[in-house]
Amino acid sequence: MRLIPPLSTPGAWPVDAPCPIEATIRVIGSRPAMILLREAAYGVTRFDDFTTRTGLSGATVATRLAELTDAGVLERQPYRAPGARSRDEYVLTEAGHELLPIIVGLFTWGMRHAGPSASLSLTHTECAADVHAEVRCASGHPVALDDLTLTQTEPTART
Repeated sequence: MRLIPPLSTPGAWPVDAPCPIEATIRVIGSRPAMILLREAAYGVTRFDDFTTRTGLSGATVATRLAELTDAGVLERQPYRAPGARSRDEYVLTEAGHELLPIIVGLFTWGMRHAGPSASLSLTHTECAADVHAEVRCASGHPVALDDLTLTQTEPTART
């Protein structure tokens, strides 16, 4: 990766300068958060199912779901099972769906390098081809690490 000044000058860029990678890690960087995101991607929406499927404590699930909801990755939607009280389920927002390349990348990396723990495959439902994450530029070209340039730009509003 090529860094353009001031990013390439040691000490010229403040250590505490805003970083989108660090900001993302604050939201999804814990093991419980990633496991809950995995389950949400699998279609899990209900609190009890999150605790059952992950083995995480109810307190941990509650805390992480609240954090992911506050961050705009999940949203609460009320539901009511017949004969039961109203409850909330947690569904991925658009921002949550935008994390799919990260989830797929972690799955693929884990299967290749962390020793597959189960006989799993991730395939495209329509054609049955294996799915993988890939970095491409806005023009559609595949991009390797050596093909990237990091430049400081003017701050923009979050969308």
